[in-house]
Amino acid sequence: MGLKEKINDNLKSSMKSGDKVRLSTIRSIRALILEFEKSGAGRELSPEDELNLLSSAAKKRKESIEQFEKGGRIELVDQEKHELEIINEFLPKQLSDEELFDEIKKIAHEVGASSKADFAKLMPVAAKSFKGKADGKKVKEMVDKLLSGN
Repeated sequence: MGLKEKINDNLKSSMKSGDKVRLSTIRSIRALILEFEKSGAGRELSPEDELNLLSSAAKKRKESIEQFEKGGRIELVDQEKHELEIINEFLPKQLSDEELFDEIKKIAHEVGASSKADFAKLMPVAAKSFKGKADGKKVKEMVDKLLSGN
C-alpha cells in the first residue's frame, strides 16, 4: 500500500474518531501529495518522493517547535510535537544515536574518512544513506563527532 492509500485510509478514520489535530495533519500530508501530482512532474509518486515529502513536513514541524520554544509559545509547541508524531508514523523507523554512530563508522571505514579533512568525503554518503531514517542535523553531528575523535 502506497502513501496515498495510507493517507486516505487515515483520513477516513480520523474523520470518524474526531481527532482534529490528526485530521488536519493528515490533510496537510494529502495536500502535499496532491500538489506533487499537479506539479506537472509527469510521473507517479515514487517511494523516494514520498520520503522527501514526509521528511520535508517533519523538518518544518521541527523548525516550528524550535521557534515556538524560543518565543515561549508552549501551546503551539505541544501542537507541533503532536503533528510531528503523526508524520513520523508514516516515515521509516528512526535510528537511535548509537545505531546511527555505528553505521557512520562503517561508512567512514568504507570511504576511508578518518579526519576533519575527510568531512566532504563522508557527509554526502552518510546523508544519502540515512535519508528518512535520521535527521540531517543529527547525521552531521555524528559525522563531526567521529571525525574529530570525540
